[in-house]
Amino acid sequence: MTELMPLFMFLVAGLILMSGYPVAFALAGSALIFSLIGSMTGGFDSTFLAAMPSRLFGIMTNETLIAVPLFVFMGAMLERSRVAEELLDAMTALFGKLRGGLGISVVLVGMLMAASTGIVGATVVTMGMMALPTMLKRNYDPAIACGTICASGTLGQIIPPSIILVLLGDVLSSAFQQAQLDMGIFSPDTVSVGDLFAGAIIPGLILVVMYIIYLLTMAWLRPQTMPAPEDSRDDNNSWAALLSALFP
Repeated sequence: MTELMPLFMFLVAGLILMSGYPVAFALAGSALIFSLIGSMTGGFDSTFLAAMPSRLFGIMTNETLIAVPLFVFMGAMLERSRVAEELLDAMTALFGKLRGGLGISVVLVGMLMAASTGIVGATVVTMGMMALPTMLKRNYDPAIACGTICASGTLGQIIPPSIILVLLGDVLSSAFQQAQLDMGIFSPDTVSVGDLFAGAIIPGLILVVMYIIYLLTMAWLRPQTMPAPEDSRDDNNSWAALLSALFP
């Protein structure tokens, strides 16, 4: 029974999250409840709970993790200021003459939002609200439209600055130093978040290029899935709108 407790904990946490309860309270509450149940059944040592205040204080004073709430705040500001919406409109006008240009615009804006916020959820929701109605209105295939938005939204996982890379940088730094100490290296090197950012730039850009190539190929092989726009904006006005969105 004790071996099944972690599985039950994840199931309960998932159900609480799907009910719409705040994420912080859902995760922390389910963990505390199951730790109490485990201590009563003998499967969890309750003395570990005494270390929780020091762990919380350590996380709050971790200089690496300070970047996480700042990136979340940046994503909220992008959504509220409607900069992303203006950028999508400018990109759409710029690539309007190209079949599949709206999909390419979604990918490029998703890349820029990923590089600005590092948040997957905010990018997917924002792009879904802005781009999906426009793509469906222009008779894009729903599968192509939804797939493009989901794929471009997940670029925030790998394109720096990614919150996932910030969290991994903190974990990998401690693990790498501990491994070197166990090997007898008492002046250990470290893996910084900057190293992870530098290593993730090229794979992220490769993903963007592959997404664009896929859209262009689909537009060539199955043109009915991405119809060409009936009208397009003047190129000079498009570039002016793009510069205005990039440098508001």
